[in-house]
Amino acid sequence: MSHIDIRHAHALTKPKARKVVEEVAKKLAERFQMQCGWDGDVLNFSRSGVDGHIALGPKDVHVNAKLGFLAAMFKDSIEGEIRRVLDENF
Repeated sequence: MSHIDIRHAHALTKPKARKVVEEVAKKLAERFQMQCGWDGDVLNFSRSGVDGHIALGPKDVHVNAKLGFLAAMFKDSIEGEIRRVLDENF
């Protein structure tokens, strides 16, 4: 099993940052058939072979995901896409 662990700083207010995370979750759900749901300030996401969360902090966003065997083969491209989306939105 492979892991992705990314911390990305932001300077947004909590409501604005939450809205950005919700937009990212919407794209994940549409593009990769992810199930997403909030638990406080943590957005959990999952699908077959991927399980993780996006934790919203006052000054950063923390993305943590466990990738199953097949998804692990694409870890570099998945991680690159996450970083690109974070850079664009935060």
